[in-house]
Amino acid sequence: MRKALYWEAKSDKVVLCLLCPNYCNIKPGKAGVCRARKNIAGELVSLNYGEITSLALDPIEKKPLYHFCPGSDILSVGTLGCNLSCGFCQNWHISQADADTYSMTPAALAEVVADYGAKKESVGLSYTYSEPLVWFEFVLETAELVHEAGLKNVLVTNGHICEKPLKELLPYIDAMNIDVKSFSPSFYAKVCHGKLEPVLRTAEAARKAGCHIEITNLLIPGLNDSGDEISELVNWVAAALGDTTPLHFSRYYPAYKFKEPPTPIDTLRKAAEIARRKLKYVYLGNIPGKEGADTICYECGKTVIRRTVFGVAEVHVIDAKCEYCGAPIHVIQT
Repeated sequence: MRKALYWEAKSDKVVLCLLCPNYCNIKPGKAGVCRARKNIAGELVSLNYGEITSLALDPIEKKPLYHFCPGSDILSVGTLGCNLSCGFCQNWHISQADADTYSMTPAALAEVVADYGAKKESVGLSYTYSEPLVWFEFVLETAELVHEAGLKNVLVTNGHICEKPLKELLPYIDAMNIDVKSFSPSFYAKVCHGKLEPVLRTAEAARKAGCHIEITNLLIPGLNDSGDEISELVNWVAAALGDTTPLHFSRYYPAYKFKEPPTPIDTLRKAAEIARRKLKYVYLGNIPGKEGADTICYECGKTVIRRTVFGVAEVHVIDAKCEYCGAPIHVIQT
């Protein structure tokens, strides 16, 4: 355990957590909704500091990040807890329940990352699997060390964080995939038990800070897949983040508390059709055969990055330009 950042003491040893927009008032002996921060004798502590559920080497496309170091591998690390409670969570066994963990210090993890980087086996470290923002103290300390070693830090996150802690963390973060669950505040309130506005604010602040951003939207039949809602999401991405921001529509599968059938693939195709009217890079995920996974040049229509289930198979991008017509392709290459 480690004393937490971003909280204040209230009366009767109650503490107010200021890390995320849940603003949990936590009584002594109790934890916040994230299950990762607990009031012990009037002080807020991080329960998951240094506690790791998994550490693995992944293709960076798995995050998914398609325009950041394409074809590279990245070490991925996760912990317990989440500050949302989505009924469809794919990783509920670590986000909403306890699982076995082992301990590492930030220095030890950063040393592992540096070793992989020196061997050219990894471009850095991705904080993923559960919600890394509720692992704030550990992520901040580790990210500083990884950054000092000249390697990349990536967040795969729900973006549900307050402005001050985000501002402290952003200087060390190179790329983020932010999961915008829906463009409906009521969906966030009823299905995820969170808020939409802070997520949008996180994405906009990260973009302004120069962080590479990609957005993922999991489409769930009858809940967040209407044409109007998809149009709202697309309009926001284009206006607030820019039309070169990659948008990933991901297929829902039954998980955790949700038993509804998987999203029809045609629903994802229609969403992509709407998005491509305003965005240059739109992708489909969680569907067979890697349909919708290739990067297509928006000028000449040729495939400039071809992806398979094993990762990147072909790259026709030279100095961030299409090899065929010379149009700018908005990727960050190693």
